[in-house]
Amino acid sequence: MIKHLRRRFILICTVSFLTVFLIMTAAIFITNLVRQNHRLDILADLISDNGGSFPQPKSAAPISIKPLPDFINNDTPFTTRFYTVTFNTDGSVQNSDISFVSDITAEDAEQSADAVCKKGKERGWYGDFRYKVRESDGLQQVVFVSGKNHRATAKDFMRSTVSVFGIGSLAVLGLIVLLSKFALRPAEESYRKQKQFITDANHELKTPLTLILTNVDIAESEFGQNEWLDDIRTEGERMSRLVNRLVTLSRMDEEKEDDNFAEFDLSAAVGDTVSEFTELAGMCGKTLTAEIEPDIRFRGDEAELRRLTAILLDNAVKYCDEGGEIHASLILKKHPTLSVTNTCKNVDSIQLDRLFDRFYREDTARTAGSGFGIGLSIAQSIAERHKGTIQAVKAADGIIGFTVKL
Repeated sequence: MIKHLRRRFILICTVSFLTVFLIMTAAIFITNLVRQNHRLDILADLISDNGGSFPQPKSAAPISIKPLPDFINNDTPFTTRFYTVTFNTDGSVQNSDISFVSDITAEDAEQSADAVCKKGKERGWYGDFRYKVRESDGLQQVVFVSGKNHRATAKDFMRSTVSVFGIGSLAVLGLIVLLSKFALRPAEESYRKQKQFITDANHELKTPLTLILTNVDIAESEFGQNEWLDDIRTEGERMSRLVNRLVTLSRMDEEKEDDNFAEFDLSAAVGDTVSEFTELAGMCGKTLTAEIEPDIRFRGDEAELRRLTAILLDNAVKYCDEGGEIHASLILKKHPTLSVTNTCKNVDSIQLDRLFDRFYREDTARTAGSGFGIGLSIAQSIAERHKGTIQAVKAADGIIGFTVKL
């Protein structure tokens, strides 16, 4: 139980941290991408507004076009790779300037400019170049600014960021694993005391219960049967069953090895259990039918899965409407699926999500014979021990069902 809780604690903390990490990484990447595009767009605007070239500084004075961002200075014209292509109104090439690039030919420049113009977008990417299309005085000019260096810098930055975050994630994960033991120590101590209490209560209650039932036998032998002695016997036996179930539930909460697991015929086990309850259902004026797919093999604890089936059938017989119908089915989909349904006219008023709570019963008056409210908790523990799930569902109008997926 505590080991399972610790694993869930570590998983939740790890998933939370990784989610934040991914969000931060995505935010950094998007921010960096937007800034990169913005810088290249400014350079493209600067070249486009100056007729296809950088504005030349006058003597030693800075570039006269202001205001300019901080990353543009007098050295920018010498570090920026770009080329331009200008089209006439008839679509012919008026001019192509490739003097600021070394790996682009005039033919390549004209083909890329023609492809960009056909896209119909003012800005965008063409290979490693950021482009801008501008129309003025019937002419169409396309400016291409190289973003290769910017992209390489951005990739290096992202690699460094991911590496740092990755190393940090491993360090945080190690701390989570290390500190989880201390974080869950109060819960572990509380759970240990709870288990000890149930064990002690079992020992303390069994002796007086045995003595009470023995004295009832002696009293009956001397005075004969009467309603008071019958009541004492009934309640004593009921209390004894409750104590045994509490001990069973406490033991099932413990971490267990699967030493008792073995492959067996699940179809036969469920079929035998259904047969045992068929006569009981008939005696209660209810009809029990079954649809069991044959030869379903499963690896697990056969005794526990028989008990799980018995709990669901016993629950169905107890709470099925008078003269109602109970149906059990076992089918093999991806995994074996056991379902038990019964007619229940009050299904809409039942809090299905609470049926597996210990000592919870829809019978709020808690009348004698209505059960203890822990049978379904035991069934849930058995399902979870076999790495399965159990769920209460409204199968249809007036029908409640329990589905176990193993």
